[in-house]
Amino acid sequence: MKRYVEADPYPWPYNGELRADNTAFLVIDMQTDFCGPGGYVDKMGYDLSLTRAPIGPIRSVLDTVRPRGFHVLHTREGHRPDLSDLPENKRWRSQRIGAGIGDPGPCGRILTRGERGWEIIPELAPAPGEPVVDKPGKGSFYATDLDMLLRRRCVENLVLAGITTDVCVHTTLREANDRGFECLVLSDCTGATDYSNYLAALKMIKMQGGVFGAVSESASFIKAILS
Repeated sequence: MKRYVEADPYPWPYNGELRADNTAFLVIDMQTDFCGPGGYVDKMGYDLSLTRAPIGPIRSVLDTVRPRGFHVLHTREGHRPDLSDLPENKRWRSQRIGAGIGDPGPCGRILTRGERGWEIIPELAPAPGEPVVDKPGKGSFYATDLDMLLRRRCVENLVLAGITTDVCVHTTLREANDRGFECLVLSDCTGATDYSNYLAALKMIKMQGGVFGAVSESASFIKAILS
């Protein structure tokens, strides 16, 4: 039986092959550094309500997909404690805005592995057995084993959530498309530090008939997998 999610610009997935065994829910960088008080985004002075907005919708999707056997994976952006994997220009840019990567902050060293700010927020903590992919950059495939984890699970459909829509989510989306994954972004399960960037990022996905895939909402996705 074919199943589709009501999405824009086309019913997703394109072939109607929506099943638990071939679909993964990827939660990107829901870490204290990005959506918690005292973290990287907070230290830069951005409105945390924008990056915390996806928490509830992501929770609803997790509560639905977990008992039904869908694949769930998480990512964390962060650098080695010795910063040997941190490009100099990336560190320089972060220091210019008062939130230097590796510098001390209220939640430990900013965007550094092992620190409190680097951890995934408790509300969205990974369940036992759910892989957590640690990445040094914006994209979730670069310098990680994510592609291997998805291939080993025979994943064809990738549902993306997390932050930020215009940076880490979009970079991962583009990487996934080049690898042949059929992608869906859940708009209420993502957020950005700038609302206009959030809207622009979603618009770019839908151009040219869905150049990077499709966009939907958590309620529509949940409805489809419960049908």
